[in-house]
Amino acid sequence: MNTRCCSRTACKQPPVYTLTYVYRDSTAVLGPLAAYVEPHCYDLCEKHAARLVVPRGWDVVRLPPDPAQERADDLEALANIVRDVSRADRMPPRPVAQPRQAPRQGAAAAAEPVGQGVEVGRRGHLRVVRSAPAPQPES
Repeated sequence: MNTRCCSRTACKQPPVYTLTYVYRDSTAVLGPLAAYVEPHCYDLCEKHAARLVVPRGWDVVRLPPDPAQERADDLEALANIVRDVSRADRMPPRPVAQPRQAPRQGAAAAAEPVGQGVEVGRRGHLRVVRSAPAPQPES
């Protein structure tokens, strides 16, 4: 027997979504109903989730309501990570392109760090880059 109801006042409809606020990012996340009641989360019915309004300047992230779709997305993400790691094990680290340098103008330009990085890992669109020491000027 489900005793949970929509968090909106006077609404007795069964909840379908859980709303969570991420204050640091000014984001409201509306996802599938959480398995357990969590503090600082709000359960919403279909009607109230569809009419969700957030403060000006905030973003709303709507996650798929179907748990089967969520599991499929998680499985695909896991498969992508395993594939990327297996590729990285077979391939030697590759150098990262050196950024273009603007023409030097005085001592301030000389203090800017210059170097070549070497990619040592990758996960999705993120890369782990190890910095190589900058070349030392000849005296």
